[in-house]
Amino acid sequence: MTGAMTRPLSALLALTIVLTTPAAAQETGPLVRYGKWVLAAGAIGMNLLAARAHNRADEAFGRLEEACFLTRSRCDLGPDGDYADGGIEALYQSSLHYDRSARRWLIAGETALLGAAALFVWEMTRKTHKPDNIPFEPEVRSLRRATGVGVRIAW
Repeated sequence: MTGAMTRPLSALLALTIVLTTPAAAQETGPLVRYGKWVLAAGAIGMNLLAARAHNRADEAFGRLEEACFLTRSRCDLGPDGDYADGGIEALYQSSLHYDRSARRWLIAGETALLGAAALFVWEMTRKTHKPDNIPFEPEVRSLRRATGVGVRIAW
């Protein structure tokens, strides 16, 4: 991993460690409550970085193709399979570098998105108790040929 990728992941790990214990009045701990949003934002950010790296790879390869179309001899391969022209080889290696970087950002972004989805589902499927301070709650019943709607008042 590159240094740019390690910093956000380290910050996310530190945030996870700090927020692991739930407060007494909360249904879910802050890890789940805020972590899902941090992961979703991280997924968006990482996918934007992947798009930027992909665009840079396309630009480098576009410059390589343009140079090859202008002067065909610049794109001759040497005996070892590399481009004989050092400038063309540098453009090719740059394109490969940005492609690898885009792939890493995409994998990290999709992993963060999967983690966010898992936290959303986990929070939604947890049983929660009803607060005691609700004075009345609506009641809906399915009847044979109608739907009954009413209000239940707790005394």
